[in-house]
Amino acid sequence: MADKRDYYEVLGVDKNADDATLKKAFRQQAKKYHPDVNPGDTEAEKKFKEIQEAYAILSDPDKRRQYDQFGHAAFEGGGAGGGGFDFSGMDMGDIFGDLFGDFFGGGRRSADNGPRKGANLRASVRITFEESISGCEKELEIVLKDDCKTCHATGAKPGTSPETCSRCGGKGKIMYSQQSLFGMVQNVQTCPDCRGTGKIVKEKCPDCRGTGYIASKKRIKVTVPAGIDNGQSIRIRDKGEPGTNGGPRGDLLVEVHVSRHPIFQRQDMNIYSTAPMSYAQAALGGEVRISTVDGDVLYEVKPGTQTDTRIRLKGKGVPSLRNKAVRGDHYVTLVVQVPTGLNEEAREALRKFDAVTENSLDVEKEKDSKPKKKSFKDKIKETFEEL
Repeated sequence: MADKRDYYEVLGVDKNADDATLKKAFRQQAKKYHPDVNPGDTEAEKKFKEIQEAYAILSDPDKRRQYDQFGHAAFEGGGAGGGGFDFSGMDMGDIFGDLFGDFFGGGRRSADNGPRKGANLRASVRITFEESISGCEKELEIVLKDDCKTCHATGAKPGTSPETCSRCGGKGKIMYSQQSLFGMVQNVQTCPDCRGTGKIVKEKCPDCRGTGYIASKKRIKVTVPAGIDNGQSIRIRDKGEPGTNGGPRGDLLVEVHVSRHPIFQRQDMNIYSTAPMSYAQAALGGEVRISTVDGDVLYEVKPGTQTDTRIRLKGKGVPSLRNKAVRGDHYVTLVVQVPTGLNEEAREALRKFDAVTENSLDVEKEKDSKPKKKSFKDKIKETFEEL
């Protein structure tokens, strides 16, 4: 017993914790260390058994009273601590109903067959970069289900009616028992006979074949808001699958794909691009024409502007989805274009320009024309020759 941890410490609760707190702590720990969640992890399995043991003792008022008085020694000699736990007298249904529901992604569900919302449909639309900035309208052709007018969505042949499912009694769900680590556990699943509707159609409608719905192609207009980004979706209410038992229709989710632009690149609400400027514009300054999503603008550059200089055009970026009056900025990198295909007159003009500025074309010639410095040895030799 010396190596056993305190049961309250195992569950992470105070010694004065009530039943609800104990149950909540047990569920949290059990979900964390359950073998189904940690396959092959012997340490997790060990902790899971430790959690079982702690809850088996503390959830029983008599055993908890003994434990509080004598500690682990109260169960020496084959009690709960000596091996094996009796869960038959404990209310574990709600605990493990939630627990296993969470493992398999469902959570607990009501056994009543109430209205359920229909499934969502998905579609996609492609737009240009400019359309993503300004917004646009597109039209999609999708297949939608509508109530069958012949049977009024009952699925039954005219003159007949659906009957209550005998297997689930009209609830749409059935209970079944399953053996688990803790004994028999009750689970709930959709009735396989009526598929959750609670009704059985014996004589099917000839038009919808018992489904209650007629599928047909329809054209749906999609309003694409200004500022939408690539991969974002637009939700169109009540354009999905029909609901069951009087539930509402699902929604249509339209994913937007924005085509690449040859000049502009987007990042959040800002746009980035490059713009060329001539050597003369960079040196002397002047107006440079820059393309934006709103059209061309003229930007005044300063004399001596270097290549790769970045400028900001405020408010020329992407509009906000919430408020199209709020926009990002457009950042432009200016790149000096080196002239090509010069005629002789232009070449001569550049030579003259270079001669009066950096004289970079004649660096080697200038170097050769300068008198070389005499070494000390040469100076001594000249002195003796003069003598």
